[in-house]
Amino acid sequence: MTPAAEKVFQVLHPDKTIPIFPALPARALGVMPLAPLSLSLTGLARKIAKTHPGLFRRLGIYDHTRFVLDPTDLPFVICLEPNGGVPRVTVMRGPGVGAARIAGPMAALLGLVHGAYDGDALFFSRDLVIEGDTAAALALRNAVDDAELDLAQDIIGLSGPFARPLQRLVTFVQTRTGVSLTRPESAQAW
Repeated sequence: MTPAAEKVFQVLHPDKTIPIFPALPARALGVMPLAPLSLSLTGLARKIAKTHPGLFRRLGIYDHTRFVLDPTDLPFVICLEPNGGVPRVTVMRGPGVGAARIAGPMAALLGLVHGAYDGDALFFSRDLVIEGDTAAALALRNAVDDAELDLAQDIIGLSGPFARPLQRLVTFVQTRTGVSLTRPESAQAW
Protein backbone atom coordinates (compact mmCIF):
# COMPACT_ATOMS: atom_id res chain seq x y z
CA MET A 1 0.00 0.00 0.00
CA THR A 2 1.34 3.44 -0.86
CA PRO A 3 1.79 5.88 2.03
CA ALA A 4 -1.06 8.10 0.74
CA ALA A 5 -3.37 5.11 0.30
CA GLU A 6 -2.50 3.84 3.76
CA LYS A 7 -3.40 7.25 5.19
CA VAL A 8 -6.82 7.12 3.48
CA PHE A 9 -7.41 3.58 4.73
CA GLN A 10 -6.32 4.48 8.28
CA VAL A 11 -8.63 7.52 8.32
CA LEU A 12 -11.58 5.39 7.23
CA HIS A 13 -10.56 2.37 9.35
CA PRO A 14 -8.32 3.64 12.17
CA ASP A 15 -8.27 0.34 14.06
CA LYS A 16 -7.90 -2.05 11.09
CA THR A 17 -5.05 -3.38 9.04
CA ILE A 18 -5.63 -6.09 6.48
CA PRO A 19 -4.11 -9.40 7.57
CA ILE A 20 -2.24 -11.43 4.96
CA PHE A 21 -2.63 -15.21 4.78
CA PRO A 22 0.55 -16.87 6.16
CA ALA A 23 2.96 -18.08 3.48
CA LEU A 24 3.48 -21.64 4.77
CA PRO A 25 -0.21 -22.63 4.86
CA ALA A 26 -0.70 -20.85 1.51
CA ARG A 27 2.02 -23.05 -0.01
CA ALA A 28 0.31 -26.12 1.43
CA LEU A 29 -2.94 -25.05 -0.22
CA GLY A 30 -1.00 -24.86 -3.48
CA VAL A 31 -0.66 -28.65 -3.63
CA MET A 32 -4.06 -29.70 -2.30
CA PRO A 33 -6.73 -30.97 -4.70
CA LEU A 34 -9.19 -28.20 -5.46
CA ALA A 35 -12.23 -30.25 -6.52
CA PRO A 36 -13.43 -30.90 -2.91
CA LEU A 37 -13.12 -27.18 -2.14
CA SER A 38 -15.08 -26.33 -5.30
CA LEU A 39 -17.85 -28.77 -4.36
CA SER A 40 -18.01 -27.45 -0.78
CA LEU A 41 -18.15 -23.83 -1.90
CA THR A 42 -20.82 -24.65 -4.49
CA GLY A 43 -22.89 -26.31 -1.75
CA LEU A 44 -22.45 -23.27 0.50
CA ALA A 45 -23.35 -20.90 -2.36
CA ARG A 46 -26.52 -22.87 -3.07
CA LYS A 47 -27.50 -22.77 0.61
CA ILE A 48 -26.95 -19.01 0.55
CA ALA A 49 -29.08 -18.79 -2.61
CA LYS A 50 -31.94 -20.49 -0.74
CA THR A 51 -31.65 -18.39 2.42
CA HIS A 52 -30.92 -15.10 0.59
CA PRO A 53 -32.77 -15.37 -2.75
CA GLY A 54 -32.63 -11.61 -3.24
CA LEU A 55 -28.85 -11.80 -3.52
CA PHE A 56 -28.97 -13.31 -6.99
CA ARG A 57 -32.09 -11.41 -8.09
CA ARG A 58 -30.30 -8.17 -7.24
CA LEU A 59 -27.59 -9.00 -9.80
CA GLY A 60 -30.14 -8.21 -12.51
CA ILE A 61 -28.62 -8.56 -15.97
CA TYR A 62 -25.43 -9.94 -14.38
CA ASP A 63 -27.10 -13.02 -12.88
CA HIS A 64 -25.30 -15.24 -15.43
CA THR A 65 -22.01 -13.35 -15.39
CA ARG A 66 -18.86 -15.19 -14.33
CA PHE A 67 -16.91 -13.42 -11.59
CA VAL A 68 -13.29 -14.18 -10.71
CA LEU A 69 -12.45 -13.58 -7.06
CA ASP A 70 -8.69 -13.55 -6.71
CA PRO A 71 -7.35 -13.80 -3.16
CA THR A 72 -3.86 -12.49 -3.94
CA ASP A 73 -2.30 -14.15 -0.91
CA LEU A 74 -3.53 -17.64 -1.88
CA PRO A 75 -2.42 -19.88 -4.78
CA PHE A 76 -5.81 -20.12 -6.48
CA VAL A 77 -8.75 -18.08 -7.73
CA ILE A 78 -12.45 -18.58 -7.05
CA CYS A 79 -14.79 -18.40 -10.04
CA LEU A 80 -18.41 -17.66 -9.17
CA GLU A 81 -21.14 -18.30 -11.70
CA PRO A 82 -24.50 -17.15 -10.24
CA ASN A 83 -26.48 -19.06 -12.91
CA GLY A 84 -29.70 -17.25 -12.12
CA GLY A 85 -29.78 -18.39 -8.48
CA VAL A 86 -28.30 -21.88 -8.88
CA PRO A 87 -24.68 -20.87 -8.32
CA ARG A 88 -21.57 -22.81 -9.18
CA VAL A 89 -18.18 -22.15 -7.63
CA THR A 90 -14.96 -23.40 -9.17
CA VAL A 91 -11.62 -23.06 -7.44
CA MET A 92 -8.69 -23.18 -9.86
CA ARG A 93 -5.04 -22.42 -10.23
CA GLY A 94 -4.12 -19.77 -12.74
CA PRO A 95 -5.79 -16.48 -13.58
CA GLY A 96 -9.35 -17.69 -14.21
CA VAL A 97 -11.57 -16.24 -16.91
CA GLY A 98 -14.60 -14.09 -16.20
CA ALA A 99 -16.31 -10.83 -17.07
CA ALA A 100 -15.04 -9.18 -13.87
CA ARG A 101 -12.05 -9.88 -11.64
CA ILE A 102 -11.92 -8.68 -8.03
CA ALA A 103 -8.50 -9.15 -6.44
CA GLY A 104 -7.13 -8.49 -2.98
CA PRO A 105 -5.99 -10.30 0.15
CA MET A 106 -8.40 -12.99 1.32
CA ALA A 107 -9.04 -11.06 4.54
CA ALA A 108 -10.12 -8.02 2.50
CA LEU A 109 -12.47 -10.11 0.34
CA LEU A 110 -14.04 -11.72 3.43
CA GLY A 111 -14.21 -8.32 5.12
CA LEU A 112 -16.16 -6.97 2.15
CA VAL A 113 -18.65 -9.83 2.33
CA HIS A 114 -19.17 -9.32 6.06
CA GLY A 115 -19.34 -5.53 5.96
CA ALA A 116 -16.15 -5.10 7.99
CA TYR A 117 -14.38 -3.10 5.25
CA ASP A 118 -15.58 -0.36 2.96
CA GLY A 119 -15.13 -1.39 -0.67
CA ASP A 120 -14.46 2.17 -1.81
CA ALA A 121 -11.69 2.62 0.77
CA LEU A 122 -10.10 -0.69 -0.26
CA PHE A 123 -10.32 0.27 -3.94
CA PHE A 124 -8.82 3.74 -3.49
CA SER A 125 -6.08 2.40 -1.21
CA ARG A 126 -5.29 -0.17 -3.93
CA ASP A 127 -5.84 -3.06 -1.54
CA LEU A 128 -8.60 -4.14 -3.90
CA VAL A 129 -8.26 -4.28 -7.68
CA ILE A 130 -11.21 -4.51 -10.05
CA GLU A 131 -10.67 -5.46 -13.69
CA GLY A 132 -13.04 -6.11 -16.56
CA ASP A 133 -16.70 -5.21 -16.39
CA THR A 134 -16.79 -2.78 -13.47
CA ALA A 135 -20.59 -2.50 -13.70
CA ALA A 136 -20.83 -6.26 -13.09
CA ALA A 137 -18.41 -6.00 -10.15
CA LEU A 138 -20.44 -3.14 -8.69
CA ALA A 139 -23.67 -5.15 -9.10
CA LEU A 140 -22.05 -8.04 -7.21
CA ARG A 141 -20.82 -5.74 -4.46
CA ASN A 142 -24.26 -4.13 -4.06
CA ALA A 143 -25.99 -7.52 -4.02
CA VAL A 144 -23.62 -8.85 -1.35
CA ASP A 145 -23.93 -5.66 0.73
CA ASP A 146 -27.72 -5.83 0.57
CA ALA A 147 -27.82 -9.53 1.58
CA GLU A 148 -25.84 -8.89 4.81
CA LEU A 149 -24.18 -12.30 4.60
CA ASP A 150 -22.46 -14.07 7.47
CA LEU A 151 -20.57 -16.96 5.89
CA ALA A 152 -19.34 -18.47 9.16
CA GLN A 153 -22.87 -18.60 10.58
CA ASP A 154 -24.13 -20.22 7.37
CA ILE A 155 -21.41 -22.88 7.63
CA ILE A 156 -22.05 -23.39 11.35
CA GLY A 157 -25.74 -23.83 10.54
CA LEU A 158 -24.81 -26.77 8.31
CA SER A 159 -22.55 -28.44 10.87
CA GLY A 160 -25.21 -30.10 13.05
CA PRO A 161 -23.69 -31.50 16.26
CA PHE A 162 -20.39 -29.74 15.54
CA ALA A 163 -21.99 -26.28 15.63
CA ARG A 164 -20.88 -25.33 19.14
CA PRO A 165 -17.20 -26.37 18.75
CA LEU A 166 -17.10 -24.79 15.30
CA GLN A 167 -18.50 -21.54 16.71
CA ARG A 168 -15.72 -21.52 19.33
CA LEU A 169 -13.12 -22.21 16.62
CA VAL A 170 -14.42 -19.37 14.44
CA THR A 171 -14.33 -16.97 17.41
CA PHE A 172 -10.79 -18.07 18.31
CA VAL A 173 -9.46 -17.77 14.74
CA GLN A 174 -11.15 -14.43 14.18
CA THR A 175 -9.74 -13.04 17.44
CA ARG A 176 -6.22 -14.34 16.80
CA THR A 177 -5.94 -13.38 13.12
CA GLY A 178 -8.05 -10.24 12.81
CA VAL A 179 -9.78 -11.74 9.76
CA SER A 180 -13.51 -10.99 9.63
CA LEU A 181 -15.03 -14.47 9.54
CA THR A 182 -18.42 -13.23 10.75
CA ARG A 183 -20.47 -10.11 10.34
CA PRO A 184 -19.48 -7.49 12.95
CA GLU A 185 -22.32 -6.47 15.26
CA SER A 186 -21.87 -2.84 14.20
CA ALA A 187 -22.44 -3.86 10.55
CA GLN A 188 -25.61 -5.74 11.53
CA ALA A 189 -27.02 -2.62 13.17
CA TRP A 190 -27.12 -0.79 9.83
